[in-house]
Amino acid sequence: MKKYLWVMAMAGTAAVLSLAGCGSSAQSGGTVASSAGSQSADSKSESQSQAKSGGQAIRIVNGKIEIDEPLKAFAKKYQEKTGQEVVIESLGGGVDINGTMKGYLAAGNMPDLFVFGGEGDYQTWKDYMTDLSGEEWASQTEFGFKSEDGKTVGFPYAVEGYGITYNKDVLKAAGIDPASLTNYDGFKKAFEAIDQKKGELGLSAVCSVAAESGQMYWSTGNHLFGYYLSGGLKRGDTTYIDQLKSGKTDTERLGQFADFMKLLFDYSDKNTLISGTYDDQLALWAQGKTAFITQGNWIDPSLPDYSVKFECGIAPLAFTKEEMKGVLADCPSWWAVYNKGTNIDACKAFLKELALTEEGQECLVSDCGMISPYTTCKVSPKTPLAMSLKTYVDAGNTYSWEWTKMPEGISMNATGKVFELYAKGEIDKDGFVNMMQTAIADYVKK
Repeated sequence: MKKYLWVMAMAGTAAVLSLAGCGSSAQSGGTVASSAGSQSADSKSESQSQAKSGGQAIRIVNGKIEIDEPLKAFAKKYQEKTGQEVVIESLGGGVDINGTMKGYLAAGNMPDLFVFGGEGDYQTWKDYMTDLSGEEWASQTEFGFKSEDGKTVGFPYAVEGYGITYNKDVLKAAGIDPASLTNYDGFKKAFEAIDQKKGELGLSAVCSVAAESGQMYWSTGNHLFGYYLSGGLKRGDTTYIDQLKSGKTDTERLGQFADFMKLLFDYSDKNTLISGTYDDQLALWAQGKTAFITQGNWIDPSLPDYSVKFECGIAPLAFTKEEMKGVLADCPSWWAVYNKGTNIDACKAFLKELALTEEGQECLVSDCGMISPYTTCKVSPKTPLAMSLKTYVDAGNTYSWEWTKMPEGISMNATGKVFELYAKGEIDKDGFVNMMQTAIADYVKK
C-alpha cells in the first residue's frame, strides 16, 4: 500500500476514497490477466487434502481459471491411462497467486507444479525450481523459460496474444475494414463511425474496457501498458523495459500512448470502465453490446458460455501515429517443478504427456483454445481468436511480452492506479504521463 501513497497525495481526497479498496492480487504474468474467477475455498481444501494423502498425487497450481475444466478432464484421462492421480488447483480473478504460494511455502504445503509469470516471479521462486533442460520437450520449443545460467526451468503450455479484439460483424455493418486498424488515426476514424451508428447496431458503447484498479490492474497495468513497452518493436528489443527498470520512461512515446488511452476510454461503456469486473467487461462484448474489448485469445473458452455467434478477430493495439501491424504474443506464464518435492519424476512424466502426445496437444489447443509452443504439435486451433492470433504468429508479426520483466507487483501497487484515475477523468494527458513517470520511478527505488 505504501508504494502508491503518492497517488493519494496527488489526486486529492476523492481519489483517496476511490483507491481505498486495494486489490489483493499480485502480478503473475498472463495468469491472472486471463482469469475470470477463482477456486472456491471448499474445492481448494479438498485438493490440498487429496494431495497430502499418501504423497502420491501430483498437485498443480494453475493460474488460468478458464482452462480449469479441460485440464481436469485431461488429468482424469491421464490417471485412467497411468494410474497417476493429478490434482488441479486453479487460482484466478482477485486471488493473490504469489501471496498464496508464499503462504503454501511457509506452511510446508507447496504444490508439485506451480505457475509463475515471468522475470519478476522468477526472481521470487528461482531457488525452488527444478532444472528441466534434459526433458524431451525442452528441445522442441523456443518458449521454455530459461534461468540466469541458461537452464530451462519453466514449462511453456501456450502462446497467447492480445491487442484489441473486435466483433467483425459490427465492423462490417459500420463499413470498417479491420485491416485499417493499424495506427491511432485508423482507430479514431473507426470509433467515430461506429459511435454514430450505435443505435442501429444495437450497441451501448463502442468499446468494453475495465480500468478499476482493484481487480483490473492486470489488464491495464500489464496488458495495455505492455504495448507502450514493446508495441511496434522487434522481438527482444528491450529499450523501454530497460528504461522502466531504471525508473525512467520515454515522454514522447508515453504521450502517444496516453492519447490512445484517452480515445479508448472516451468511447467505452462508462459503468464498465469505472467499476466493471472482468466478467462484466467480457459479458458486455460477448452479448454484442460493444464492437471492441481489450482482451486476447484467452477469452475463446468463454465464448460458448455466451452463445457467441458473430465472427471476431484480434487487431493490434496500435497507439502510434506510425503503422503497427503486429500484436503482442508470448507465453502467458510457465509451470515450474518444485525442486524439494517428492513427485519430481512423476511431474516430468506428466509434462511430457501434455506437451508431446496427441491427447495433450488436443487438450491445450482444441480444448483450452490456445496455440501450442511446440514445433512438433500437429493440432491447429479451431477457436476464432486463436485462429486470428495464429495468422500473426505465422506471418512473424508479433512483439514480445516485455511487461513480464517488470518488477513484481508494480501494476497492482503503482501503474494500475494511474490508469484508473485517467479513466475517471481525474487527471489529464499531462497528469497521466507525469504520474506514470513518478509511479515507476518511486516503485523502482523501493
